[in-house]
Amino acid sequence: MTGCGVLQRYLSVGEVASRSGIAVSAVHFYERKGLISSIRTDGNQRRFHRGVLRKLAIIKVAQKTGIPLSEIGDAFDKLPPNTVPTAKDWAKLSSQWRDDLNERIEQLTRLRDQLGQCIGCGCLSISDCPLRNPADELAVDGPGARLLELEEH
Repeated sequence: MTGCGVLQRYLSVGEVASRSGIAVSAVHFYERKGLISSIRTDGNQRRFHRGVLRKLAIIKVAQKTGIPLSEIGDAFDKLPPNTVPTAKDWAKLSSQWRDDLNERIEQLTRLRDQLGQCIGCGCLSISDCPLRNPADELAVDGPGARLLELEEH
């Protein structure tokens, strides 16, 4: 990695952390997860292409909307390899996540609106709980607790 042009295109992990506002440990974490990648200098130091800053921005935005890292990685895998995500790529990624986000918003809205009905129940085990067992749907499986989570993802 010699030459002025090459050095300007690549950033140290500290520079990536500083410019992205993400801790060095988080940069290393995302690299271990395969979401970003680096090259090594002759001195075995990590260097990241400047385009990693855009990927990190996408990761942070996606995480803020609740997209799991595994889904972010799957979406990145569909992009052309070794390229910086473009506005067109972002449009594709965000449209994939929009439906999931809308569904989660609807679920949270229903939860918020029905939460008051559960206050006083104590354990949410009553047969007509609108959140855990609407219309006593679980009765066909017999008595007792059936679910630990509202919905599996």
